[in-house]
Amino acid sequence: MASPPPIWMAEPTRFARLSQRSARIVAAVLAVLLLGALASLAAPAPPAASGTGNSADDQRDVLLYEEIVDAMRHGGGYYDVAVTELRAGHYPLRPFFTVRLPGLARVQAALPQPLVIVLLYALVVAVLAAWAMRFRTAFARWPGRAVAMTLLAGGLMAFVQADLWAFHEIWAGLLIALALAIRRPGRWIEAVAIALLAALIRETAALMLVIMAAMAWIEGERREATGWAAALGILALALAAHAWGVAQLVGPLDPASPGWSGMLGPGFALHSVRAATALVLAPGWLAALLVVLALFGWSGWRDPLARRVLAVMAGYGTILALFARPDTFYWVLLIAPLSLVGLAFAPDALRDLARAARGTRRVVVTRMDR
Repeated sequence: MASPPPIWMAEPTRFARLSQRSARIVAAVLAVLLLGALASLAAPAPPAASGTGNSADDQRDVLLYEEIVDAMRHGGGYYDVAVTELRAGHYPLRPFFTVRLPGLARVQAALPQPLVIVLLYALVVAVLAAWAMRFRTAFARWPGRAVAMTLLAGGLMAFVQADLWAFHEIWAGLLIALALAIRRPGRWIEAVAIALLAALIRETAALMLVIMAAMAWIEGERREATGWAAALGILALALAAHAWGVAQLVGPLDPASPGWSGMLGPGFALHSVRAATALVLAPGWLAALLVVLALFGWSGWRDPLARRVLAVMAGYGTILALFARPDTFYWVLLIAPLSLVGLAFAPDALRDLARAARGTRRVVVTRMDR
């Protein structure tokens, strides 16, 4: 079966080459996922997007991190200040990772606040520029690139709000998106370094390091897999030092975290993506369908990058479904920038899947002069 011409992508999607039987299985799975997304809307919804500032808990957390940085600017040490502020706000102090890693606060305390905001916006621009370069190879026509950039901007809605400069997930999410954009076969050192920086800001970014190491190993990129493993080793050392620093000030009578076993299901993950992106403007049922279609779109792009993005999205979606609590939905900010982009690949993917499922064959007539 000849591949149909793309709608606006540079080449047919991976579904164009499926057999009729395989295409029908994929179509059935997609239908089940779409119906499951609608059925999951009964799950608890996040209180508000971390990027909107509408949640009282969200505002309280942002204010906490701002107060920590402000106290450090006046000479306070990170662990003394952080533990004092957390204790005063009746936040949990055990286990040790309820206290954020110190790197981001130390950098922000060393800089004037306007410069911190400039750096945040510069990172947003870097993410936009890096992905614009990747879209040039993905799409043969400018409408596809324009749609992809618009969707990327929709995923960055929370990241351009200056009042969130102290929120750790904002910086880590941007760095993850940048690391994914610049990673290429045989050129991965910069991506590893940037992703490690994200994990040193927010240790939950370690999941991305694990996924990238596994994907590199599966793809036969042994040196790259070693690089990601080395980044995990560095993070482990940093966490050990952090645990020691927290232990010097926290005692057994300090409050402990209620745990991370929310088991809120995939519906909560869908709600979280909606809350943290431009989908907050759409009805819940439509947003749920679009999130599934975005993942489907990523699965269609025939590029190693798409497989890795899809794996990272699925990994964090699983974490949100199994372990997040309603007040920790902001974990979704680690994947929010890219969560809508897959919709740009979806038209080609859907068309190719439909043609393959119908068994449509193109007859190519070649004229030969004798």
